[in-house]
Amino acid sequence: MTTAIKKKFKPLGDRVLVQHTEEQETLRGGIVLPDAAKKKGQFATVIAVGTGATTPEGKPIPILVKEGDKVLIDKYAGQEVTIEDEEFVILRANEIIALIN
Repeated sequence: MTTAIKKKFKPLGDRVLVQHTEEQETLRGGIVLPDAAKKKGQFATVIAVGTGATTPEGKPIPILVKEGDKVLIDKYAGQEVTIEDEEFVILRANEIIALIN
């Protein structure tokens, strides 16, 4: 369904739409985490990217991430939104801490 979201939802300006990656349910050693023990993830996948901001002179400032990139975000960054029963976060590009290779 995420592909449909990309077609319907386009962030404006320097905003980026991301979706948290699934938490690992089983740790090394076979320990299974209950739902209450899982923390809100800081790792996310970029779903959609805005056109970028502009300088006061009108020059474009490109966004350095693209759709499909894996990123690290602050766990309190952005605004959580629900689109077609899926959870996403929309945040400004400068709230992305790192690109994960």
